[in-house]
Amino acid sequence: MFEFRQYLLLFITATIWGSGFVAQKLGMSFISPFAFTFFRTLLGALFLIPVILFIRRYRQKHQIKPQKINKRYLVIGSLCCGFFLILSESLQQFGLVTADVNKASFITSLYMIFVPILGIFLGHRITLKIVIAVIISCIGLYFFCIKDEIVFEQGDLLVFLCAIGFACHILVIAYFINHVNGVILSCGQFFCASFLGFLMMCFTGFPSSENLIKCIPALLYAGIMSNGVAYTLQIVAQKGINPTVASLILSLESVMGALFGIMFLNEVMTVRELSGAALMFTAIIITQLKLNPSRKNSV
Repeated sequence: MFEFRQYLLLFITATIWGSGFVAQKLGMSFISPFAFTFFRTLLGALFLIPVILFIRRYRQKHQIKPQKINKRYLVIGSLCCGFFLILSESLQQFGLVTADVNKASFITSLYMIFVPILGIFLGHRITLKIVIAVIISCIGLYFFCIKDEIVFEQGDLLVFLCAIGFACHILVIAYFINHVNGVILSCGQFFCASFLGFLMMCFTGFPSSENLIKCIPALLYAGIMSNGVAYTLQIVAQKGINPTVASLILSLESVMGALFGIMFLNEVMTVRELSGAALMFTAIIITQLKLNPSRKNSV
């Protein structure tokens, strides 16, 4: 039951992210990537402050013992998560200036490959089951996102680097979530990321008030939903969950983005896309098969 709840939260995260690509692309029409990243992460942090206060009052009212906060892990975790978050989001934003949304979605989701690869250097082991699931998911992702021949451009390279950054972000969360409260860690990472984003914005220039006003709808959605809600759900859901499995579920953001297109933009999914989506869901099911129950400490 615990795992089902975590998987559901990760799926909700992927659903929100899937609808967020449109907001990011629209936002780029008005303000610079660093400005967009600064405001969205700041909005995410401010959104979580009343949430944290509500949770604290709820615990006090019902006499629930609060979780002990390890300040050292909280500070270091916030800095590490915030750094990889601002790095990945900024690379993605710059990449989306020229990259096609479908192709960018495919390349971004390649973090599902980098999570187990980078995990090896952290002492994690990879089971055959996970390797098979990652390969199937990547094939499905390719069928789902790529319609024509792949031609790499400068923006695609930036999105590729962002995928590596998101993989590091997932692995960092997997470590620190065992030592601190997830919601507070999420808030801390947003404040750290927004501070770094502000510094970068100082070098690249501030947006005009007119363009900032035009960008408000995109910023509100990306800041509150994609950041404040989705990233927080990701952190909370990753506790006790295999990080590679988490990355496979999160990669479904591409599929969910297409479903939003069907519901609200009257788009149609082709047989190729449906086959790709089916392969991605199959890969997640494979991760839950008990092929070798004796090995428990694997990524």
